[in-house]
Amino acid sequence: MTSRECAPVVLHVCLSLGWGGLEMYPIRIGTAQRQRGMRVYALALEGSRIAQDMQAAGIEVLTVPSRTRAILQLPRLLHWVRERGITVVHSHKSADLLLLALLKSFAPLRLIFTEHMGAKRPKKDWLHRWIYGHVDMVLSISDETLKRNRAALPLPPEKIQRLWLGTELQRCDEAPESIRAELGIGPGPVVGMVGRMTPGKGQRELLEAFCLLKANHPQLQLLLVGGLHASEGANEQFVAELQRVIAERHLSDAVHMPGFRRDTPRMLQAMDVVVIPSHNEAFGLAVIEAMAAAKPIVGSSRGAIPEVLGEAGLLADPLLPDSIAAQIEIVLPSSRRATALAEQALHRVRSFFSIDSHMAVLNSYYLGR
Repeated sequence: MTSRECAPVVLHVCLSLGWGGLEMYPIRIGTAQRQRGMRVYALALEGSRIAQDMQAAGIEVLTVPSRTRAILQLPRLLHWVRERGITVVHSHKSADLLLLALLKSFAPLRLIFTEHMGAKRPKKDWLHRWIYGHVDMVLSISDETLKRNRAALPLPPEKIQRLWLGTELQRCDEAPESIRAELGIGPGPVVGMVGRMTPGKGQRELLEAFCLLKANHPQLQLLLVGGLHASEGANEQFVAELQRVIAERHLSDAVHMPGFRRDTPRMLQAMDVVVIPSHNEAFGLAVIEAMAAAKPIVGSSRGAIPEVLGEAGLLADPLLPDSIAAQIEIVLPSSRRATALAEQALHRVRSFFSIDSHMAVLNSYYLGR
């Protein structure tokens, strides 16, 4: 067996200035690969969070000012790739595929594309056929996106597969009370969520559900974790609207918005119930993180969340605050149902969503097996 078969050398490519689950995935997987002894590199835009976080993880990053400039600098990129012995290019944005198809035309590379969103329109014109003709495998992150990708992309079904995302199975053993004290959260059960502050993630609907629950649970607390600024992926107008509603309803002592946090396991540990009310999630990384934290979960009944959650949580219509409130009521603390669901969630994430099982399958695609 050759060294290339034993150990692929991987270049993660994500030319995005955004900051969300799509951008976080190559950082997470690249960091995990490097920690497990793989040689990993990255191609990113100058000044992007991806470039900064990849470098912070000890990954060598080649930065370019724009996608167009990267194409114009193709000889430089080709030399850089050859010099490092890169054998696999893992792309995370469809807009980057033209550049990578050109790159593959001059180098013996395997090109893997993780389609994080699910194609929303047909891509079977001559240009897309040429581009996707250079792609060895498209990985869809859920059954939901797999169906869309197989319908829209100019590849045979065997070249478009589903690979669920994975997460580190780390649990925080810190006392929830100490984390809550640090965040200024008062006594009482805590309902919360982790996610970008944008309308589609459902914070507004959760806030309305929280208001409905306060009548019967006056000590209830709400923890909304996520960046508050555009540079952190937030919709600042939406954040301002949330803050206005909180102030108008005199909820400042009960609703807590600590901003962007890197210590997600600690934030989840502070919650008694985790809610993921996304309107149409392509996968739902927040779901498997909450499962790994062994928390009772109320998830959205739309998008891919029912697929990911299975029977290990409750579902609510994300557009109906009363539906969300009713499901939260079932799993508030001291509920046997909450304990049972938390145990089911932990079992399910260990069985299907560990980062190691994800990487094992991903590695087989890298090697063309």
